[in-house]
Amino acid sequence: RSSASTMPAFRQVGEKQLPQEIVFMAWSPKRDLIALANRAGEVLLHRLANFQRVWSLPPNENTGKEVTALAWRPDGKILAFGLTDTKRIILCDVEKPESLHSFSVDSSITYMHWMEVTEESSVLTSFYNAEDESNLLLPKLPALPKNYSTTAKILSEEKSDEIMKLLGDVRLNALVLGGSSGFIEIYAYGMFKIATVTGVAGSCRGLCLSSDLKSLSVITEIQDSSDSDAEITYFQASKAVLLSSYLPEVTRMARKFTHISTLLQYIKLSLTCMCEAWEEILMQMDSRLTKFVQEKNTTTSVQDEFMQLLLWGKASLELQALLMNQLTVKGLKKLGQSIESSYSSIQKLVISHLQSGSEALLYHLSELKGMALWKQKYESLGLDASGIEEAITAVGSFILKANELLQVIDSSMKNFKAFFRWLYVAMLRMSEDHVLPELNKMTQKDITFVADFLTEHFNEAPELYNRKGKYFNVERVGQYLKDEDDDLVSPPNTEGNQWFNFLKSSTHLKESPLLFPYYPEKSLHFVKRQMEGVIDRCLQKPADVIGKSVHQAVRVSLYRTSHSEESTPRLFKLPFLWNDKTSSIHYVLFTMLEDCISKIYILRRHTDTTRSVSSGILAVEFGNFLTSSISDNSDSRCYSCLDAHFYDDETVTVVLKESVEQEGKERVLAQLPLSSVYTDEDQDMESFLPICLYTSAWRLDEQTGEISTRTVFLENQWRVLENMKAQYVSVNGIRKVSCVLSSNLRHVRVFEMDVEDDGEVEEEEEEETT
Repeated sequence: RSSASTMPAFRQVGEKQLPQEIVFMAWSPKRDLIALANRAGEVLLHRLANFQRVWSLPPNENTGKEVTALAWRPDGKILAFGLTDTKRIILCDVEKPESLHSFSVDSSITYMHWMEVTEESSVLTSFYNAEDESNLLLPKLPALPKNYSTTAKILSEEKSDEIMKLLGDVRLNALVLGGSSGFIEIYAYGMFKIATVTGVAGSCRGLCLSSDLKSLSVITEIQDSSDSDAEITYFQASKAVLLSSYLPEVTRMARKFTHISTLLQYIKLSLTCMCEAWEEILMQMDSRLTKFVQEKNTTTSVQDEFMQLLLWGKASLELQALLMNQLTVKGLKKLGQSIESSYSSIQKLVISHLQSGSEALLYHLSELKGMALWKQKYESLGLDASGIEEAITAVGSFILKANELLQVIDSSMKNFKAFFRWLYVAMLRMSEDHVLPELNKMTQKDITFVADFLTEHFNEAPELYNRKGKYFNVERVGQYLKDEDDDLVSPPNTEGNQWFNFLKSSTHLKESPLLFPYYPEKSLHFVKRQMEGVIDRCLQKPADVIGKSVHQAVRVSLYRTSHSEESTPRLFKLPFLWNDKTSSIHYVLFTMLEDCISKIYILRRHTDTTRSVSSGILAVEFGNFLTSSISDNSDSRCYSCLDAHFYDDETVTVVLKESVEQEGKERVLAQLPLSSVYTDEDQDMESFLPICLYTSAWRLDEQTGEISTRTVFLENQWRVLENMKAQYVSVNGIRKVSCVLSSNLRHVRVFEMDVEDDGEVEEEEEEETT
């Protein structure tokens, strides 16, 4: 054979030396994008072309610094990564380095797998096709401001719809998380926990959920004591009865959970915007008015001096000097405008965002309650109507509190306006400027507003100011937005409120489930946290119930590993497929963890026509395919495998090195077609060692003699990786790309795998045959 025909059409499209060591690589399922996580805790997104960087998300205090797992949502629009130092999962937007959603887990995550359900049924199809009813019944949620940092931006028309990206496709997808000490959880749509799997021992090194939800495979590392070697074990948990047999119900319930989760995140971000608008007011007030109060050194209080000015129209010389020099007419006008715009921003956010978000939340919770009452379908999944009822009540209390804030803002705005208008006129008179006649008019009502304002905001309350370090009390609205458990400093005055008096006197109404409880002493943040807690609790039960239905079917001890041997942790892979075309074959790829692997083990599950399932293991080793002829005395087992990944249903991509390592020996990137390992299905199952023969007393590495081994000689699907000590590979068969990483974790090379030949290769082959 000529060398041209031996070289496959792997085209190198990029190569980079990176500043930090790469610990994880994952190709996007839909686009030519690869996500990388490095030792510094940074998550990077690179484009295939020249390995060009699209964005990077640096580590921060809130999320964490130690990335231990990466996974893409099947539609490629969201990237998830797990952080072990903070035990958090972050869902990030592919378009820009922004966290859309995050949640905490109980264990540090060691592996993630995000799969999509491919199972079809008429019920599911009609659910997928039916446009979500809520879109028809609920008004579209107003998008959040693009930039929350300045108040002015909140009022701008630039809107962003990022938060709605969390919902994604209606077709069910699930993010499966594996962590230390037997921790395995399944999150529907990456958002809400639908299963907590118990009964798997050890720390997860790899896992996979089949696309019909019937089988969960896990590889774990079990360490009995700190000084002993760890045992690597393969578990296959099947019979996830509730997940697979109640698939339409699980999908519908999970979709509701995701809506609820998204809305909670939406409300949280709306509150963030409100707090930032509020901080804007505080900064303005502090910088101008607090300074103004602090520089006053007379015995009379500021309030008294202002009251004197209000009643007699005359200010003391000192107040006059402070007002004219410190505050200035221009400064006062600017302060008044910025406070008014901040207040109206907060008001706008409460009306358009908080209220519409809460109403949508009520809608979805009520729908969920309806589902819970359909006991025949949903009771066995753990949906509990009384818990959902409590959640609905908690949302009602939050809406009441948001309405109360609106009223407080309304009265504060009136007082502020009256105060600034009055002070503006007073200062114009002091500077002997012309005062417009319409500004001069002041009704008795206006005077009352100003007097109220002075009493409320310039009141001598040393204990409050010492605690907050402020002399000017603008806490009336701010107290609602503080994320503290303190009671409100000045709760609303309910004296003389006829409804309150009626409720107090009515014994029956007090306990009525129709009335939402009201917490007059608490802040909006407090009521929101309480609402989140109640909703979380009511949606936790299904995860426990579904998790308990997952039972272990197969457990195989693979081999022992010593921690001291490995200086760099291996990226342990468990590529795992359900072959949907025949619904009969299950492959799992095992790699034996020594310094490198002389054989690849394939576990194959076969379902014949009688629906009996048999599983078996077969080993594959690589012969010497670099030399054109193999002499009889040469050892055919020439290559060992460093890393392996499923490229597609029928092909495994491997990185190989020569077993006898010599200086100058190159490493090889190759495609292994599974058809070359076994040909005829029925006969082949006979050559697989049935998995039922394993006894718990024997490990797989102690039974290698029993397992039949196939030697493969790759024909033309390989390429020598020159000048690179390749160690790991990440592939995506849909996009036909692969990325090879060197053993120092800093050198990457990117390939397009199935490049169309330009006809030259075929011509050369034809010449040879002629």
